[in-house]
Amino acid sequence: MAAARGAAAGEAALKTQYVTTKEKFHAFLAAGGNAEEGEEEDAATPEECADAANGGAEEASGEPELKRRKLDDDAQAEDTQQDKKGMKGQNKSRPHMKPHSYDDRRLCPSLLQGRENGCFFGEKCKFIHDVTDYMSTKPADLGEQCYLYDTFGRCAYGITCRFAGAHTGPDFKNLVNKESETPTTSETVRNYLHKDLQRRLRKRQVTFTRSETYLRSIRTGNGAGGQSRNRPGSERAAPEPGSERAAKVEGQKQEPTGDVGVEVQHHYTTCATDNKHKLLNMENHSMLFQSKLVSFFSLNVFLDTQVDFRDKLYLAPLTTCGNLPFRRLCKRFGADITCGEMAMCTNLLQGQASEWALLKRHHTEDLFGVQLEGCFPDTMTRCAELLSENIDVDFVDINSGCPIDLVYRKGGGCGLMTRTNKFEQIIRGMNSVLDVPLTVKIRTGVQQNCNLAHKLIPEMKKWGVSLITLHGRSREQRYTKMADWDYISTCSRLASPVPLFGNGDILSYEDAMKARETGVSGIMVARGALIKPWLFTEIKEGRHWDISSGERLDVLRDFTHYGLEHWGSDTQGVEKTRNFLLEWLSFTCRYIPVGLLERVPQKINERPPYYLGRDYLETLMASQHVDDWIKISEMLLGSVPKNFNFLPKHKASAYK
Repeated sequence: MAAARGAAAGEAALKTQYVTTKEKFHAFLAAGGNAEEGEEEDAATPEECADAANGGAEEASGEPELKRRKLDDDAQAEDTQQDKKGMKGQNKSRPHMKPHSYDDRRLCPSLLQGRENGCFFGEKCKFIHDVTDYMSTKPADLGEQCYLYDTFGRCAYGITCRFAGAHTGPDFKNLVNKESETPTTSETVRNYLHKDLQRRLRKRQVTFTRSETYLRSIRTGNGAGGQSRNRPGSERAAPEPGSERAAKVEGQKQEPTGDVGVEVQHHYTTCATDNKHKLLNMENHSMLFQSKLVSFFSLNVFLDTQVDFRDKLYLAPLTTCGNLPFRRLCKRFGADITCGEMAMCTNLLQGQASEWALLKRHHTEDLFGVQLEGCFPDTMTRCAELLSENIDVDFVDINSGCPIDLVYRKGGGCGLMTRTNKFEQIIRGMNSVLDVPLTVKIRTGVQQNCNLAHKLIPEMKKWGVSLITLHGRSREQRYTKMADWDYISTCSRLASPVPLFGNGDILSYEDAMKARETGVSGIMVARGALIKPWLFTEIKEGRHWDISSGERLDVLRDFTHYGLEHWGSDTQGVEKTRNFLLEWLSFTCRYIPVGLLERVPQKINERPPYYLGRDYLETLMASQHVDDWIKISEMLLGSVPKNFNFLPKHKASAYK
C-alpha cells in the first residue's frame, strides 16, 4: 500500500517493509540506528483513537469535520505552493566562508618551501615564522595516516598538513620516503596558469594576432552574419616557426586519407552556398578548390585534430560539482569524455586564478575539453586563441544552454540561441583560431513551447561545429518535466553527419538504451552522474548495480583522497574538500538502492520517500538534512571547525 501511495504522490515505489514516516526516519537517525527508541512517542492515545472512530466531531468553532478538513487542505495546499516557490533556484544569499577563514594562524610558505633567502616580505609578512609558536596552536591531526605521503612518498604541506604526524620527524622535519616516491600532483595535472602569463594578462600585454585579423573582417563588413572560413580574415594563419603552436601543429600533421578531397569539397560547397557576397563565378571554382588543397597539405588548415566522439559516454560540464576529483571518479567508473566546469571568457582574459583553475586536467582524462561562456565575438575569439596557445585540450565547447539569469541577461548561455548573428560570428571566429574541434551545447529553446534547436542546427553545420549536444528542455523548463527525446531524435537526423549527443533524464542503463534508440551519436550524463557516478559502469555492463552502503562510503572516501591531492591536506585544503563533498552529498541523497525498489529502475523525476535502509549508514546517506551530510563528512575528514557553517548551493525544491 505504501508503494502504491508513493507512486501516486510522485514518489518512487519502494518495498513496503522499508517505507517509514518522516518522524520515524529522523528518530532512527537521532538514536544512532536504534529503531526501538521513539516508538512510544508515535503511538496514539486512547482519546485520539476515540476521536478518530467518531469521525463527526465538531471543533469549538462549530464547523463540521468534513468542512474543516477541506479548509485545512486548501490552506495547506496554498502554504505548500508558497514554500515550493521559495525553494526554487539557488541559495544566492547563503553565508560563504572561505576555506582559509578556518585557519587564523598560518605558517609562512617560505618555511614550507625551504627558501634560502627567507621570506620575501620580511617583517611585513602577515604569517607566522616561528615553527614552535605555530605548532603550539595548531589543531590536532585528523588522522594517523596521510594519503599524500602514502601515495607520493612525501607531503608538500609538511607540518601544516592535518595528518602531519605520519611524516613529521624530530625538530618538526618533514620526512620523505625515497622508496615509494612518485610524481606529485603538479606533475600529474596540466593546464596551470603560469605567473608570467597571469602578469601579462593583467597588464594587457598579450597579443591576439589571429583574433584581430578575424575581428577586422567583421568590422569591415566581410564577416557580418555570414563570415565563412574560406574568406579573408577567417583562415588560420600559419604559426610562427619555433612557437608552441607550431610544435603542436607539426605534431598533429598526418597523412591525408582518401576522403580528404571529398571532405574539403563538401566544406567548400557548404561555404559557397552560404556566401551571400559571391566574389567568384562558377568558372573559378575548380581553381579555388585546387588552391585549398595546396593550403591543406602545407598548413593543415582544413583538417583539425580529429576526435571520434561517436558512441561515447560524455560527462557533462557541471558547475561546482564537476570538479577535477569528481571527474577522476567518473573516469574510473567508465566515462569516456570529460569536460571542465563552465569558465567565463572575460575572467580568463583577465588572468583570474580561480577561473583558470577550472581548466585543469588530470592525466587520466584522455579525452578532455573545456567549456567557455561568453556573449561577444571579440572576447570569445581572443579567449579561444589564448587557450589554444597555452593549455592542452582535445576540444573546446561553447555553452549556449546555461539557463541562469546572470548569464542569460547578458546575452550568453541560452541567450545566444536568439542572437544568431553574434552566435555565428563567435563560432566562426573561434574556429579560425583553434586547432582542436569546436563543439556547442544547446537547449531546445528559450521558451517552453517554442523550440529553436531544429532551426539552429542546420546553420551550425555550415558554421563548422564538430559536435552538438542537445539538452531536451527549454530554458523556461530548467529541470522540470521530462526531457523531450522525440525532439532530440528529430534534431539528430537534422544534424547528420555532424554527431549530436542527447542529454536529459539518464539515471539507469535502461534510460541510456532508450536514448540510443533515438539515433543520437552519443549520450551526455549530468545529474544522473551526480546522483550515482557508477552509472557509467551500469550502462557499459548493461546491469543494475545494487551497491552497498559500504561501497558507497568507499566512493566518497576516494573523492576525499582525490580532493586532498588536488586542494591540499592543510586546513584550507581539507575544508575546501569538505565543502565540495557536502555540495555533492546534496545530490547523492536522492539515490535509492536497487534492493529497496518495488519497481526497477528509479526515475530521475521521482522523489525518494522516507525509508529505513538495510543498515544505519544506508539510512544516513538517504537523509536530506545538512547535519547528516556533515556527519558523513566527519567520518572521512574528521570534525568540522568550531565556526563551520554550510548551506547547499542548490535549494532542490523537490527535497525540502
